[in-house]
Amino acid sequence: MQPAVAPPASLNDIERIAAFSDGDAGGNPAGVWIGAVLPPQAQMAALARALGFSETAFAAPATAGSSGAGPGSAPQAWRVRYFAPESEVPFCGHATIALGAALARRFGDGRYTLQLNAATISVEGRSEGARVAASLQSPPTWSAPAPVALVEAALALFGYTRAELDPRIPPALAHAGADHLVLALNSREALARMSYALEAGRRLMQEHGLVTVVLAWAEGPQLFHTRNPFASGGVLEDPATGAGTAALAGYLRDLGWPHGGTIEVVQGEDMGMRSRLRADIGPAPGASIRVSGTARVMDGPA
Repeated sequence: MQPAVAPPASLNDIERIAAFSDGDAGGNPAGVWIGAVLPPQAQMAALARALGFSETAFAAPATAGSSGAGPGSAPQAWRVRYFAPESEVPFCGHATIALGAALARRFGDGRYTLQLNAATISVEGRSEGARVAASLQSPPTWSAPAPVALVEAALALFGYTRAELDPRIPPALAHAGADHLVLALNSREALARMSYALEAGRRLMQEHGLVTVVLAWAEGPQLFHTRNPFASGGVLEDPATGAGTAALAGYLRDLGWPHGGTIEVVQGEDMGMRSRLRADIGPAPGASIRVSGTARVMDGPA
């Protein structure tokens, strides 16, 4: 039997879904492509670049020969890859939430297993009228103190000083499927004036193997405001970042922060795209983080 070959894919095959929406507005737009066989890598990269969203998820049934095209034939396991306009990334939270919404709309409410490049996770989707509630289980987490040289370079990039950092949450490298630098600021004003040069940010992130930088301000023990520069993928800033939220939550657990098992994250306000994310934090060090939110289907092609 000849291996299945993916037919040519086009932008018309990609669903546009805003993940982690704030009601009927906000959220982070993601592309979702679902088919019987993943397109060639070069084609996925080209489609993600042409679409221009910060991430596009491509999914095909993990079991050979299962198309999932017929009624009641929903595959429960999917092979998934994520592409930004300028790079492939190992894990993307908001595109996973968008994929969960698309799977729920297409095949019905339920839990789906996702086989990523370097991890196996899951996503759940549940239709709620025009919106879909979705939750993902992140890959395992870890964190470590950030190297001094990296912290100094990042502060210079964003125009911050050490006096503007929150000493309760020291700079750290945090991982939940992808590597992030976490910088906690001590005021909402400092977070609001974040700015940087895209090319300089890309060089810094590529040099240190970072997917994003998580800039955070703690309004309270369980409420955070964040911004997420994503220069490594060619995107100045993401309005909602599930992977970054999972990494932050895992780091707070490692730090002994009084999170009470849950944090709420508001992101995208300074971009005019307010987004809401929730992270449920279990007690076991390194364990997966559950990240939840709602998704709204966007009208028409981009």
